[in-house]
Amino acid sequence: MVKYDVKDIGLADDGRKRIEWAEMEMPVLRSIRETFRKNKPLKGLKVAACLHVTTETANLMETLKDGGAEAILCASNPLSTQDDVAASLVKHAEIPVFAIKGEDNDTYYRHIMDTLAFEPNITMDDGADLVSVLHKEKRDILQKVIAGTEETTTGVIRLRAMADKGVLNYPIIAVNDAYTKHLFDNRYGTGQSTIDGILRATNRLMSGAVFVVCGYGWCGKGVAMRARGLGARVIVTEVDPLKALEAIADGFDVMPILEAAKKGLFFVTVTGDISVINTECFKVMRDGAIVCNAGHFNVEINLKGLQEIAISKRTIRPFVEEFKLSDGKRIYILGEGRLINLASAEGHPSSVMDMSFANQALCCEYVSKNYKDLKNNVYRVPEDIDKEIARLKLDSMGIAIDTLSAEQVEYLRSWEMGT
Repeated sequence: MVKYDVKDIGLADDGRKRIEWAEMEMPVLRSIRETFRKNKPLKGLKVAACLHVTTETANLMETLKDGGAEAILCASNPLSTQDDVAASLVKHAEIPVFAIKGEDNDTYYRHIMDTLAFEPNITMDDGADLVSVLHKEKRDILQKVIAGTEETTTGVIRLRAMADKGVLNYPIIAVNDAYTKHLFDNRYGTGQSTIDGILRATNRLMSGAVFVVCGYGWCGKGVAMRARGLGARVIVTEVDPLKALEAIADGFDVMPILEAAKKGLFFVTVTGDISVINTECFKVMRDGAIVCNAGHFNVEINLKGLQEIAISKRTIRPFVEEFKLSDGKRIYILGEGRLINLASAEGHPSSVMDMSFANQALCCEYVSKNYKDLKNNVYRVPEDIDKEIARLKLDSMGIAIDTLSAEQVEYLRSWEMGT
């Protein structure tokens, strides 16, 4: 048996059935897996992944292994692990997994160290914790790493900061920046799964309620869209004037967070930044306000500040903590401020993760072949990979599109022809 640390290996058979259920809606990754199985493009490479341990991730890990890689997995968030999936990957796929849902902070980082102990050649990150720990605490194995990939907006921000400061030691492909990732995973996946997580945790009616979305990037757009679809009155808060103007044009109210804090019932942070909802916001919120986060880390909500002004705290139902203030007002934090779509729900639908993880797999193959030509920087997904994934997705849906005629190609290449 491979090395592992999971909650209960006895959950493996249940996990296997759910992995198979997800695979049915992942035709692009399935196509890549078939090619990988034949060609073994990752043979001899160790790929360490710090990702949400879900059914979709399981299919990615098995694709990497079929491609010839020695794949190792740990959790990228203490509350996102699906324990039956972790067990199944160990028992049925013989992939080392270090992840337990609800693990404390020390265990979380121990699991990252357990993963790095395999001395990987490629890192695959969701939030850049694996890369960060590797650069700070395991520098002795850095020379063995040829490249990496990053899944999230938050992680890309961190990695670009590292590159700007000249401390990034190997090239990273920003999978998050692929059109087939952020246009679909971030917008439609985050939009649906965030609402799903809130509803599962609270069972509250959204129709007619004031719903505040902090941040109008691709994830924020998706959350605002789905909240409005359920009848909520949506307010957007932003620091970027272009995104704020876009939210206005899309029909949403826009105002500063301190003003929105007085009006909202539901609050969702999706910015990738720290202390978006702070102590001053909590002080002016209405009794019963429900606050959650859909950005990668729980730092978007100032939980420490809330604890300092609260006179009591209790868990009132699974994934719902009640903080009572001195004036009797109650603030409810969902999922400990961590990713609500994975804390209380199951994360993104398989059909959108199909494209995101297809990007991961193909970019892993790309860096294995091209790392010598890349500098220690953060790169976009190559356009041909992005378009190929879109083409495969359309094919799987039975949808055909037009192609340019020779005349049209020539027109687009020329400058002489006008009206």
